[in-house]
This record gives sequence, C-alpha cells and structure tokens, in this order.
Amino acid sequence: VPTMSLYRHVDGKDDLILRVTDAVFAEAVLPADPPAGWRARLTLSARLQWALYRRHPWLAQLVSLTRPLPLRNVIVIGEWALAALDGLGLAAATMLHVHLLVFSYVRGLAINIEWESEAEAASGLTEGEWMDAHSPALDALAGSGEFPTFARVLTDLADGFDLDLDRLFEFGLGPLFDGIAPLLADRPGRPITGA
Repeated sequence: VPTMSLYRHVDGKDDLILRVTDAVFAEAVLPADPPAGWRARLTLSARLQWALYRRHPWLAQLVSLTRPLPLRNVIVIGEWALAALDGLGLAAATMLHVHLLVFSYVRGLAINIEWESEAEAASGLTEGEWMDAHSPALDALAGSGEFPTFARVLTDLADGFDLDLDRLFEFGLGPLFDGIAPLLADRPGRPITGA
C-alpha cells in the first residue's frame, strides 16, 4: 500500500506514533497474580520494560519523564508499579518518585540501545572496534598522570572490559532497590513525606 494511505486511518504522524507506542506497551504482559512484596513486583516491572526497549530500541526515545504520554498501556504499567507501593504508608509524592525513579533507570539505560545501533551504522564500527580505535587516546590520558584512578582502572582492566547493557541493567537493579528499601522500612502507619 502507498505510505500516505496510513493517514486515512490516523490524524497524522504524531497520532500514528502514539498508537504504535501504546501498542508496544501492550506487549508487556503483567501477571494477574503479582509476586509478593514491593521489590519483587518493581523488579518484574523493570524487567518487562527493559524487554520492551530491547525489542523496540526506538521506544526509549519516545517516552518522556517530564511529558508523560496519556496512553492506556503506559498507565497500566504505572498503575501496576504504584500498586506495589500502595498500603506501605508512603505519601503520594513518594510513591510517584519511586515509580519514576525505576522508570527513569530503565529508560535511561535503554536509550543507549538505539544510540549504539545508530553510532555503529554511521561509523561502520562496532563498539569494540570503536574502543580499539580510541584506545591510544585513552591510554595517553591515563598515562598523563592527571587521572590516577582512571589509569589504575584501565590497568586493572588490561585484559578487556565488555560493556554489556543487559548485564549493567541487572547489576543496577540491586543497588537501586537497596537504596529505595530504607524509605519503605519501619514505617508502620507513618506516612513518608520526603523524597
């Protein structure tokens, strides 16, 4: 079909993008019986979102923290995450901050999926090839004496370092939730107003 024939069914490019984004978020199948505990539930939510961004690398560029999309399936994920925090004695602002922190963590890493793909297409170099090409400049900076910690880290990683986004995502979930946990501990009926 001709490309422009799509616009007989949608109001324009912005409407099309919204519909596609909503359809993609519908792919995140949330279990009817959620895992017990806020941490398990938010971890599952983060992993489901990460899987969406992995399947659709362009998606992270379309969703915004400061200008949330009024889309049903985006709100479904938000509702599920907020429900994990409901009943814990948190102020509404704290609940929203926790949800947005997790959302931002996942999206923030996911943006790099498409950026790396675009960089590879534009340069013709894989991430490893790019690093190999820039190693002399990094080694010169490390050898300058101005950056002793950077130099030590490079020396300790002389056998190589593979920046794997999936591994980094999983690594970050633990410290992220460890940092959130004190907000939720020992709060019997006392609302948390900070955050």
